[in-house]
Amino acid sequence: MTFYLLFISAYLLGGIPFGLIAGYLAGQGDIRKKGSGNIGATNVWRVAGPMAAAFVFAGDIGKGVAAVWLAIAFHNAGWPLSPTATYLLFGVAAVLGHTFSPFLKFKGGKGVNTALGVFITLMPIQTMIAIAVFFLTVMLFRYISLGSITGAVSLALVLWIQRIGMNREIDLLYLAAASLLALLILVTHRQNIKRLLNGTENRFKLRKVSD
Repeated sequence: MTFYLLFISAYLLGGIPFGLIAGYLAGQGDIRKKGSGNIGATNVWRVAGPMAAAFVFAGDIGKGVAAVWLAIAFHNAGWPLSPTATYLLFGVAAVLGHTFSPFLKFKGGKGVNTALGVFITLMPIQTMIAIAVFFLTVMLFRYISLGSITGAVSLALVLWIQRIGMNREIDLLYLAAASLLALLILVTHRQNIKRLLNGTENRFKLRKVSD
């Protein structure tokens, strides 16, 4: 029973809409009605500025970290899954909670930062490589969406290269999770991909957009 209650807790934790909260705290009202309409840190930056975006960024990453640590802290031999499977499952629950938030009628953000929190807790070195790819992509092309996509894909590629090309002992569950994450990011960014191909995607700017 504890396993299932904590799993639901991880999902509910992931569902906390920090972007929506930040919009109201910054005096911008419902962030979903401004900018791109997304509750992620990028749209909050454009609408409400860097301080509000930093709050969202930290909160969304924190949800992923907290979900994994919830599993680590309470896992015991009586639970139905192995420790690794449990950590990943709770992390996935947080990402799904963010993407399909029960507090927003099962709508939400794209899950990138929450997934980042999960993977940086479980695979810090590989995740740091993916983060470097993200920042390099954004610096070169100034598209947050493109950076998110390349970062997620690079994480999966790094793990596959380590296991197949370098004969490292990478757990297959980590490979599956990273591959599924890359697929999820591609699916949730499908509209961004269309705009990138059409040349209409918004480029990232350091200053917020005026009302």
